[in-house]
Amino acid sequence: MCVHKRSSVYQNGDNEKRSFRTDRRHLERVRERIAGHLRATVDDAGANGVVVGMSGGIDSTLTATLAVEALGGDSVVGLGMPVHKTERPHAVEARTIAEGLGIEFHEIHLRPLLEAFEEAFTSRFESPADGTRPNERNRALGNAVARLRMLCAYYVSNRQSRLVLGTANRSELLLGYFTKFGDGGVDVNPIGDLYKTEVRALARRVGVPRRIVSKEPTAGFWAGQTDADELGVSYERVDPFLARVVDDCQPIDDAIDGLEIDRETASDVADLVVETAHKRSPPPTPGIDGRSDLGGRFDS
Repeated sequence: MCVHKRSSVYQNGDNEKRSFRTDRRHLERVRERIAGHLRATVDDAGANGVVVGMSGGIDSTLTATLAVEALGGDSVVGLGMPVHKTERPHAVEARTIAEGLGIEFHEIHLRPLLEAFEEAFTSRFESPADGTRPNERNRALGNAVARLRMLCAYYVSNRQSRLVLGTANRSELLLGYFTKFGDGGVDVNPIGDLYKTEVRALARRVGVPRRIVSKEPTAGFWAGQTDADELGVSYERVDPFLARVVDDCQPIDDAIDGLEIDRETASDVADLVVETAHKRSPPPTPGIDGRSDLGGRFDS
């Protein structure tokens, strides 16, 4: 990774110009690459299969679909984990998708877990000022929900010797739009190299229903929450900018040329990429005696 002096955004060192992989030939190549990677990862781990959280949205639906293509329906378990009443239609959608894929599916209502957590713990850390900053509390509880969901996924993983699949795409990962040790704490991210624009194209290619492809993206942190509201910009506008400033190493002023994104928003997006780098990296250690490398690769 490198940092461009004029944009201060983490980038790949290669300055080759790239475009989104949305044509049929590239999508089929991506599809095969993901399937092969999933099979190899599961085999290398000696796992019995995978478990994936299913929200009824495009990312989790595409991830589950690709997992079935790679491993077979018997090797995939889906979990629906709604919290709010407004999520009920999405939970029904997730079950419908799971039935169509022919995979084992379990719906776990997390509202009782969240209420128990609030009663036993969060009340100790509330303050009078919280009433004037509701979004901060919503965000903290939203992160707690994401971690509760991952707690459930890893329980299934441990009990059944499965790997936990993440459902984050490249747009979300670059923007830090995921919860550290929540939906970001997974074993493998099948669609993590694809921008949201490419996720939509691949979803259409593999037959994800149009009603799911066209849904308003949401992390489901709280009722009525959407990605665009949280990020301040839609994926349609931010993806081309991210591709230019991160993948093509273009300075911000060059990257926004001809795009539907203003300089201030672009600068905010670039700051997000830099400020959330810690979410994409292992926790740092002091590096005493050169011991920062925690192993994983050995000479044979």
